[in-house]
Amino acid sequence: MERMWRPWRIRYIEAMGEKKDDACIFCTKPRGDDRESLILHRGERCFVMLNLYPYNTGHVMVSPYRHLASLEELDPEEQSEMMRLASLCLRAIRRAMKPEGFNLGMNLGRVAGAGYDGHVHLHIVPRWQGDTNFMPIVADTKVMPESVEDSYRRLRAALEEVLREDRSA
Repeated sequence: MERMWRPWRIRYIEAMGEKKDDACIFCTKPRGDDRESLILHRGERCFVMLNLYPYNTGHVMVSPYRHLASLEELDPEEQSEMMRLASLCLRAIRRAMKPEGFNLGMNLGRVAGAGYDGHVHLHIVPRWQGDTNFMPIVADTKVMPESVEDSYRRLRAALEEVLREDRSA
């Protein structure tokens, strides 16, 4: 039997064990330091955060500050800002990482796969040809070509550029 060591995975396992207190990361992370919390941008009603346990390199999430369970609970301003930030994220990720496509989605409710089912958030996952291979199936392992810290630096810089362009337009 071959072994593949994934020592970073223990952080996720421990975090899921600590989640028993029902602390919502979308409520607690905005209270902390942006870099430590992986917050890429703070809007008036919503914020953008890099996923610490990404499905793929560059996986970000857009979330309202208010703790609401579903999209239809957001007020029109929150919905609008969420979509505007999603669009800005697409531009920034395209600039920084040059993906060939994206998956965008929401998991509303635990049965739908939501890790934090009480706080609506939009996942933006960049995709490249060949980014899905045999590793997840055979070895239950996702190969990530870049550290979360490096992704944070690149995406934060790209998002700041896109925001500056957006403001000057």
